Amino acid sequence: MGKEKNPEGRLRYNILTTVVYIIGIILIIQLFNLQIVHGAEYREQSNSRLTRETVLKAARGSIKDRTGVELVTTDTKYSVEIYSTKVDDQTLNKSIQKFIEILESNKDEFIDNLPIEVTPFKFTQETEEEQKKWKANNDIDENYTAEQTFYYLKDKYEVSTEDIELARKIIAVRYEITRNGYSTTRSVKLASNISDISAVQIREQNAKLSGMNVTAEPTVSYTSGSLASHVLGYVGAISEKEYETRKDTYRNDDIIGKDGIQYVLEEYLKGTDGVKQVDMTVEGAITNEYIAEEAIAGSDVILTIDANLQKVAEDALKQNIADIVDGKYGTKYNAKAGAVVVMDINTGEVLALASYPDYNPGKYSEEYSDDNTGRYHNRAISSSYPPGSTFKMAVATAALGTETITTTTRINDTGVYPYSYHPVCWYYKSYGGGHGYLNVSQALKYSCNYFFYEMGYRLGIDKIAEYASRYGLGKRTGIELTGENRGTVASTEYAESINYTWYLADTLSASIGQSYNEFTPLQMAKYISMIANGGKYIDVSIIKSVINSDGSEVSKEEIENNVNKKIGTTNELEEDLNVSEEYLKAIRQGMKGVTSESGGTAYSYFTDLDMVIAGKTGSAQTQNEDIVHAWFAGFAPYENPEIAVVVLIEGGGSGGYTSYTAKRIIEEYFGMNSEKVTEDKTAESSVESIR
Repeated sequence: MGKEKNPEGRLRYNILTTVVYIIGIILIIQLFNLQIVHGAEYREQSNSRLTRETVLKAARGSIKDRTGVELVTTDTKYSVEIYSTKVDDQTLNKSIQKFIEILESNKDEFIDNLPIEVTPFKFTQETEEEQKKWKANNDIDENYTAEQTFYYLKDKYEVSTEDIELARKIIAVRYEITRNGYSTTRSVKLASNISDISAVQIREQNAKLSGMNVTAEPTVSYTSGSLASHVLGYVGAISEKEYETRKDTYRNDDIIGKDGIQYVLEEYLKGTDGVKQVDMTVEGAITNEYIAEEAIAGSDVILTIDANLQKVAEDALKQNIADIVDGKYGTKYNAKAGAVVVMDINTGEVLALASYPDYNPGKYSEEYSDDNTGRYHNRAISSSYPPGSTFKMAVATAALGTETITTTTRINDTGVYPYSYHPVCWYYKSYGGGHGYLNVSQALKYSCNYFFYEMGYRLGIDKIAEYASRYGLGKRTGIELTGENRGTVASTEYAESINYTWYLADTLSASIGQSYNEFTPLQMAKYISMIANGGKYIDVSIIKSVINSDGSEVSKEEIENNVNKKIGTTNELEEDLNVSEEYLKAIRQGMKGVTSESGGTAYSYFTDLDMVIAGKTGSAQTQNEDIVHAWFAGFAPYENPEIAVVVLIEGGGSGGYTSYTAKRIIEEYFGMNSEKVTEDKTAESSVESIR
């Protein structure tokens, strides 16, 4: 006899079957309700509403000084974009006319790339070749005049108004739409940076503005005009070439860093765009907006510079140049440009880096980049100059470091050097004699050319070049900016590279900072820092940190690797100077004498400075005998030094003339009470003789 079936199992089966039937019946009823009862209503809603996805632009990261002062930030500006809708040309043209009226009533502008003017009719392209290319790209008869082209486009876009000025404006907007190509899901930008009132009016009258949408767009803002312009750099529209290699992270209407920190740290400063959904009727009226994906702001960059010190450096340099041109210090010189670097002597952090003339990066336009004033050129890092007498500390280091002399060795300056072409000391030119017997500290104090001619004769050029190189001269410092110039150290190796035969005369010239010696102001600041800090190697930097939007800090190693990759440099192996502290002390003593002791070549310029500092001035000749570059290179305070200050004025005439800028910087850094400076107009210029 067979087993009876489990009654409990059969009950569960029956219950499950019943539930399935009930769910099926509910679904059928709901489907009937959607398709039959309310089908027409829902179809009408579906046909009258479209959802667009638009980009929610991310704010770029801020750039701040070492104290947190914002130098570059992001402001919110409004733009207008348009999507394709199911309206005819006449309705679209009326919408565009209304859009133009709103903007013009508030003195805002729309994007206008139409290359035709109508009063009188003419093409705006510079050449016929450009006209032909444009016509071909837009299917326009190449023989059409500007007037014929205008009326062709007027008919094409069905613009009915007889007001040709208004017609041209409508055509310009239609042309922009055609040029960029829009669809129901892809917009075209019609205006940027419009006022708040225009944005409000466009939103209020949205029903009359078919397919138009106001978007909030972050815009880079420079808080202090031209301050630190060569450090910060500028941004601009992404080029076709830039876009081709960045399509995965950029849109073709994005901005991108072009120079300075904006370029070097672009990948950190750029945020990640979000997504905004826009519900719009088929006629183009917006019914709803909501954020589907939040934008992530870019990382903040903290620089090593101090905004207050930077401003003082820039203002003082500008005033200094103007005073030299006006002859305030005695002889007038046609000075036009210059640079300043202030550096922490222990860390290598750049506290101020100025180049004059400067520019406003917030108003930069690439069409002005070839401006013959050279205002876009960063003279502090990208130009190299003969150092003149400021090089004498390097020669003194070589002489002491090789024990060619000791700190007590004395050389008798008779005025005229007896070897080679018999160069003379500047003192001989001014007073008809020599300095007499001097040790190395005194030779620096009085800037005695004769003494350093003798050092050059005893050392030979390559030993001088070796020690100059130890100071980092003739090498890139590795600062995180593009365009750093390597400079040149005079040597037989360099002479061979240019097929030049080296002579003793060249060594004598090089030993007082002439010949082929050419260094950047930034290199000179590093050199002075190493003299001041006891010969310790320093890693020059202008970036203090990078802070992500979530508050985390990017590692120094990551920043360094990415910067090196971006600017195409590698860190050059450098070590400490490895020179006795006794020798460096003698050199510093000589520099103290220059600025702080009676008889020093720059003493008269620093008598009113309420601090003992060390420095060296230089008046460096160039190939043009009428142009003499003026240098100051020093550190402060003399005891327990903190900063190195280097000032370079192109064509400044006398190194002492740069003292005004150096003093203003030192006073600002150490919080001194700045008083009006009265220079000694009788001070002599110590211009070195060059063969």
